[in-house]
Amino acid sequence: MSLLQAATDVRLRAYAPYSRFLVGAALRSTAGATYVGCNVENVAYPEGTCAEAGAIAAMIAGGDTRIAEVFVIADSPDPVPPCGGCRQKIAEFADPSVKVTLCTTDGKQRTLTVAELLPGSFTAAHMDRA
Repeated sequence: MSLLQAATDVRLRAYAPYSRFLVGAALRSTAGATYVGCNVENVAYPEGTCAEAGAIAAMIAGGDTRIAEVFVIADSPDPVPPCGGCRQKIAEFADPSVKVTLCTTDGKQRTLTVAELLPGSFTAAHMDRA
C-alpha cells in the first residue's frame, strides 16, 4: 500500500467531533515499515494529538527510530502543513533532506523537505556543551 493510501485510509478513523477536521499521516521508516496516525481531539483542546505525532509514536512503538518519508492528508482547499510541534517531532527522527508530502483529499500535493518545513530547527547539537 502506498503512503498516500495509508494516510487516506487512516484519516477516516480520526476522532474530530469538535473541529470536524480529519487528518491522516503515514510515514515510512528507514527500515521500510509503514506507520500511520490520525488526529484525536479532546474536549480540552490542548489535550488532543496530531496525526503526525500518532504516526511517530506508532513508529517508536514498532521499534523503528528513523523516518524515510512522510505523507499528510486533510480535506482542505490547499495542502495543510504540520503544526510547529509536529514539524519539530518530524525533525527529531528525520534527516533534513527527507521528503514530506502534503495532500488534499481532492488530489493536490506539495512536497517539501524537512529542512524547508522547519528551517533553523532546534537539535540535540544545541545542547552540546563540549
